Amino acid sequence: MLKGSRKPTTIRRALLGGAVVAAMCASIAFFPARGATPISNNGIPALMQEPGIAWRAYQFGGRRGPASRADIPYDKTANEWQAPETGIGPITADPAHPSYNNAVAEDLGVSSTYRYADLSNDAARNLMPWAIEALKKQNALVLANRNGETRQARCWEVGVPDIHEAPWEWYFIQTPKEVVIVQGGAMQTVRRIYLNVPHSKNVKPSWYGESVGHYENGDTLVVDTIGLSDRTFVDGYRTPHTAGLHVVERFKIANGGKTLEASFVADDAGTFYNAWGARRPRDRVESPWQEQACAANNDDILNQGFDPVPTAEHPDF
Repeated sequence: MLKGSRKPTTIRRALLGGAVVAAMCASIAFFPARGATPISNNGIPALMQEPGIAWRAYQFGGRRGPASRADIPYDKTANEWQAPETGIGPITADPAHPSYNNAVAEDLGVSSTYRYADLSNDAARNLMPWAIEALKKQNALVLANRNGETRQARCWEVGVPDIHEAPWEWYFIQTPKEVVIVQGGAMQTVRRIYLNVPHSKNVKPSWYGESVGHYENGDTLVVDTIGLSDRTFVDGYRTPHTAGLHVVERFKIANGGKTLEASFVADDAGTFYNAWGARRPRDRVESPWQEQACAANNDDILNQGFDPVPTAEHPDF
């Protein structure tokens, strides 16, 4: 059986946090395509071969002046997906209980808030009753100011597609047989995508499942993932899923090499009536790989009802 991957990112409270923000070290990333698709020495598209380059969904401290309401549209992108080009999109915040990440809260001069899911829109109507009930319980905890942090903020593995929500840098390493995605930030997530092979016959569920990929039209990496543990959620609202979750991601360099177009479609016959999707473009940045830690000094010492940080004497999977 092909082996999956490990480790996530931390986003404290609605976005950043008291946990030590972190990232693994070493830097290899996408190679911007110019003209014809570059071909590496091993004969595969050199989509991910540039040392010192990462792809970030949000630029921390990117403002040119003091925080203001004019920054809100951009600052909301720190941990929000974009709607798909067509079809059903992801769960979003209830307008009656708006979600303010740290950056948006600063723009507004208010406190940040936990995420409260809108259960009246098309995305919610796409959920089966048991998943709606799970979100109602989570919403109730949020109103009680309990357990509203994202799983990343508590140092838990988040799985696919939730890994896309975190704004931290993504680094890529490509070999003839696999693409490795390393996510920076507080969790040093590592995913392995095995190229041009079928899925294993019997996939044992794991945090990031089993991902296999191939290049389409010479420039788009298509990644198919199954075998995802139902201990993860599909988003920061804690929308659940079954072990039957199936996610297909697409990655392509665009905008003259400045943008990584990233999107996904998720399907789970035990949770969603129809497939749904989202987009998460990332910007090319020069960013050395830096090692940091998540769980250190991240306990719930004030008894605020947070998830405990993961601890174990041996691996779960």
